[in-house]
Amino acid sequence: MTIKVEVFTVPGCPNCAKPQSKLREVVADFGPDKVHWREVDLLEEMDYAIDLGVMGASALAIDGKLIFASLPKPKALRQELLKRLEGQPASAPTH
Repeated sequence: MTIKVEVFTVPGCPNCAKPQSKLREVVADFGPDKVHWREVDLLEEMDYAIDLGVMGASALAIDGKLIFASLPKPKALRQELLKRLEGQPASAPTH
């Protein structure tokens, strides 16, 4: 089973790059066979974002559900992914 992590961004966001790179590193630590990273351009996929309840840039969804309404700290993402990989109940969305 591969977990799908999607981060919702707006091109050129000056506050997004650094936090996203740290989160991307967390995902990379698990390996592509366990966790897949995808950046979603809000301008191109607005309908999809709205369907998930995304209200702004820098939200993060896991397996098609909005889990973090803003970018989490790397530790929080790592804990959430570990729970899912270990088969524990997932956290409730934080909107």
